[in-house]
Amino acid sequence: AMVCASAATYNVTLFQSSHINGKDLKPGDYKLTVENDKATIFRGKDKVEASVKLETSDSKFSATSVRYTDDNGKAKVQEIRLGGTNTRVVFN
Repeated sequence: AMVCASAATYNVTLFQSSHINGKDLKPGDYKLTVENDKATIFRGKDKVEASVKLETSDSKFSATSVRYTDDNGKAKVQEIRLGGTNTRVVFN
């Protein structure tokens, strides 16, 4: 399989049940790949794709963190800040 050089993979830990693009993901460790304007979060057979926008912050984030917004009682992932980079993955 051809792997595009622009796709990067990050480790993300979800500390609570997380709602992404209509799907619920259980807490745990996941992989996150970002390619162009599409993010994929997966662990084993659990996989969610979502359209995202990459934003650059002024300073690097010391650790990867997930920011949530409340969506009718569900913790909807709003953005993921990638540790060691100044990139924020903002979910549309």
